[in-house]
Amino acid sequence: MIEGLARVFERTGDEFALAGSASTFTEGLGLIGQTQPRIAVLDQSGGLKVVFRFLSDIKAAAPTCLPVLWVAELAEVDCFRALQMGARGIVKRTMPADTFLECLRAVAKGSIWIENSVTGQMGGFFNRRQSPRLTPREREIVRCLCRGMRNKEIASELSITPGTVKVHLMHIFEKTGVKDRFELAVHGRKLLGLDPVEPGEEPLPDLDGSISA
Repeated sequence: MIEGLARVFERTGDEFALAGSASTFTEGLGLIGQTQPRIAVLDQSGGLKVVFRFLSDIKAAAPTCLPVLWVAELAEVDCFRALQMGARGIVKRTMPADTFLECLRAVAKGSIWIENSVTGQMGGFFNRRQSPRLTPREREIVRCLCRGMRNKEIASELSITPGTVKVHLMHIFEKTGVKDRFELAVHGRKLLGLDPVEPGEEPLPDLDGSISA
């Protein structure tokens, strides 16, 4: 598997290079701390509980490292939790190499990337609504949501009531066609009309906190 990944990266020229590999999360954490890679690809086969703990450990070992989960299957609720823990990309192992590289490129630029087949909820965004027009207040709420804030925290940040936040969220859902906070948070940057983050620029979406109400 590692040899296959190395060959995939070789095809990209100087764009990607395999900095190293490890067979255990303990070895991997040490390697990440030593090499400080831009992206770390994590295999789900070690178990989700271990993967989620490892996602938290990566933040301390390499704050600028962007984790990508390479999974067989992942339930929607686990996708949500992985993003909360710091994952920036989720891609299935059965996807073609070009899709895998597409994920890495998006994550490297600061975007959150989830392959449509991982969770059916994610497909069709913006096909349902084209160029939704949000008010300045609605845009502020989207920004806060992407930072992982709960309704009460958003209300405090914007000096409004939690009930007002809920009303604004309902309007945002209606305008954009998204189904819930999870989908809205994942697509927040695109929704606000912002370009992908360039290397060295501060990313907008930070899902370190909970996105639930």
